[in-house]
Amino acid sequence: MSELPARTGNNAVAAFLNQARAVSARPAPIPAGRLLFLMDATASRQPTWDTACSLMAGMFAAVGGLGGLSVQLAYFRGHAEFAATPFLADAEELTRRMGGVRCLGGHTQILRALTHALEETRRLRVHAVVLVGDALEEALDPICHLAGQLGIAGTPVFAFHEGGERVSAEGFRQIAKLSGGAFMPFDSGSAGALRDLLKAVAIFAAKGRAGLGALPGGTARGLLAQLPGPR
Repeated sequence: MSELPARTGNNAVAAFLNQARAVSARPAPIPAGRLLFLMDATASRQPTWDTACSLMAGMFAAVGGLGGLSVQLAYFRGHAEFAATPFLADAEELTRRMGGVRCLGGHTQILRALTHALEETRRLRVHAVVLVGDALEEALDPICHLAGQLGIAGTPVFAFHEGGERVSAEGFRQIAKLSGGAFMPFDSGSAGALRDLLKAVAIFAAKGRAGLGALPGGTARGLLAQLPGPR
């Protein structure tokens, strides 16, 4: 007996299954670099907050041709106020949102800020955290524990400390070290240095150590020297 031809419906199902297998075999697209920008927006930060607003676009420009970067801005201020934007890839929109924030007196909330960073990276990998502030008014041990958890998750903190207050600076240094990141001091007169630091971290978030190592200048070398190992 001659074999009956396959039914059209079976052919359609087989074609669909073959197509589905081919799609599932393709590698998933690599997400753009994700950077979390944690800002102290208490009253003492107002002068350099305005400066930081003007430097945000430079972070995006630095990685514009490298596959993109999405950035979330989170800040604390006033009486237990903490807020965060979505992750945004639009430089103008992020700068607009940041420019709408005004600093307000209050205690630091670095523990809360790092808790937020850990929650975000557990949902979807955050490639780098930037912490900018001038004070640390909380118990250091719980903060250091969170920094270590971020290090285990592969999310280094780049801690930029404004001013020369020694105890706070040491706290920022420990946060950076325990998370696998880097510490850098700056002051109100070093806008150029802060701009270079932010651009370097943006490159790192988008392209890892290789991207940071390819940057010329001492800023990138200073950050790279502190990082413990490959991304």
